[in-house]
Amino acid sequence: MRLPVYQRFYHAVFALLLLTLSAVYAQAKPATIVVLGDSLSAGYGMDLKQGWVQLLRERLAQQDHASRYQVINASVSGETTQGGLSRLDALLKTHQPEIIIVELGGNDGLRGQPIKLMRQNLTDIIKKAQAASATVLLVGMQIPPNYGARYTQLFAKVYPELAEQFNVPLVPFLLEGIALEPELMQNDGIHANTDAQATLLDNVWPFLQPLL
Repeated sequence: MRLPVYQRFYHAVFALLLLTLSAVYAQAKPATIVVLGDSLSAGYGMDLKQGWVQLLRERLAQQDHASRYQVINASVSGETTQGGLSRLDALLKTHQPEIIIVELGGNDGLRGQPIKLMRQNLTDIIKKAQAASATVLLVGMQIPPNYGARYTQLFAKVYPELAEQFNVPLVPFLLEGIALEPELMQNDGIHANTDAQATLLDNVWPFLQPLL
């Protein structure tokens, strides 16, 4: 039975209103950036408010991105690529990120874990994130030659190779300009100190900004 004209008109207006409200809601709801990292992003040895991830929140606010993006720091000190992979499904389901910054691998290298395993874990992380429609920013890492030059070289090559394979942007080395400067490192010689956090953000920002 065909509805009267006035009823069809009200149905059309109601449908249009719903679409409009949905669009407004979508614009008002900030997109999520998830940082999936280890102690370098978890603020090891300092107050979380001093870490580069918090500085990222502040920079987004300064550049009028605060209403468009929220930053979830899902970094855990001591995290390996395997640990990050095991947590990823829950993070994707809970936060539905638009961007995921993957800063993992340093602990794999420091523990001498097989390069093949680290590469596979990072591969799975990227694939899962992309399957969930998240844009991946991969953060490269380098390690001291504790396990010999060959291991160190193979480790460093994983990041650019994966970035090329999956067509994702790459921060070449998170600790660029920091690792060889004792005054910017904590006493353990592994973690950046509070004075280096702005530089960490500056190393990430040029590769993140085009994704915003």
